[in-house]
Amino acid sequence: MLRILTINPGSTSTRAVLFADGATAWDVEIAHPRDWLAGFPRIMDQLEPRRELLARAIAEHGGTGPLDAVVGRGGFLGPMPGGVYAVNQAMLEELAQRPTGQHASNLGAFLAVAFAREHGCPALVVDPVVTDELDDRARLTGLPAIARRTVFHALGQRGAAREAAARLGLDYAAGRFVVAHLGGGISVGAHRLGRVADVTNAMDGEGPFSPERCGALPVLPVLALLESGEWTPAALRAVLIGRAGLSAHLGESDLRVVEARMDAGDAQAANVFEAMAYAVAKTIASMTPALEGPVDAVVLCGGMARSKRLCARITELAGFLGRVEVVTGVEEMAAMALGAQLMLTGRVPLRDYPPARPEDGLAQA
Repeated sequence: MLRILTINPGSTSTRAVLFADGATAWDVEIAHPRDWLAGFPRIMDQLEPRRELLARAIAEHGGTGPLDAVVGRGGFLGPMPGGVYAVNQAMLEELAQRPTGQHASNLGAFLAVAFAREHGCPALVVDPVVTDELDDRARLTGLPAIARRTVFHALGQRGAAREAAARLGLDYAAGRFVVAHLGGGISVGAHRLGRVADVTNAMDGEGPFSPERCGALPVLPVLALLESGEWTPAALRAVLIGRAGLSAHLGESDLRVVEARMDAGDAQAANVFEAMAYAVAKTIASMTPALEGPVDAVVLCGGMARSKRLCARITELAGFLGRVEVVTGVEEMAAMALGAQLMLTGRVPLRDYPPARPEDGLAQA
């Protein structure tokens, strides 16, 4: 029986889940109030305090018992193929000294090492947000100075695609799926033969708008906003990635509240909901050329995939592409545990960081 501890440091919380033979043994989440967070000038300054709080909470839940692996949320490293990576010194140094983004997930590898050392087991990261497996043709834009990069829900997308493949009796590494992760941010990816050959960047302003993010915008009007003097680049950036989408149109980012407003006859809520569903379906369709073959399934996952109304509307608009699978049971913690399980059972390789070649790290199972 495999025992795997998963650790996910988020912006305002630290969560840990112990999986025993694939089932959840316990699930603990520690909230970090904003005034507590404000006491740390740098994210890395939070490492030891978070570790101490987590160790105490784990002890209160009876401890972990022997462990086969500890998986930390993958942070903002350089672009890298997806897969299961052993945490090593090179990874820790890059996260501490040269991260490509500032986020609490950068603490995940450090926390994994701290708890893995206690148990003499591997410390791992699985499919970090910087997973980059794009086809070269998908990187080019119409402006040579700007190349596309990937920041997306790699863990959730790949975990959901594997679950959909299992339902259909398919091998993920031999299938073709379009996966839409529907959360506070939305990303849509083309999974071709185990590789995410194209995907919308959930942070750079690509794809559908979401509860909190702007999605794709016409460039010249954005420049006009900046030229107007009413916005600084920093202020506009904060809106585009945190207060746009449903929040900007309706003053509400909770889809459940939006649907309640629709039920009460709110026409504006209904119009914005329809526009978001349409944008998701349109983006799903736009990803199909990257599959280079028939679609085995369109997969909907993420927190908003729990909305029957949203999934039904996306299915109405994009169902002509093929079967639509809604996957709500595979969230990030389970996806981390699944990656470790696949590695421990020899179904995917354990990768070194940094990968030696672009193809290193590609998911196999």
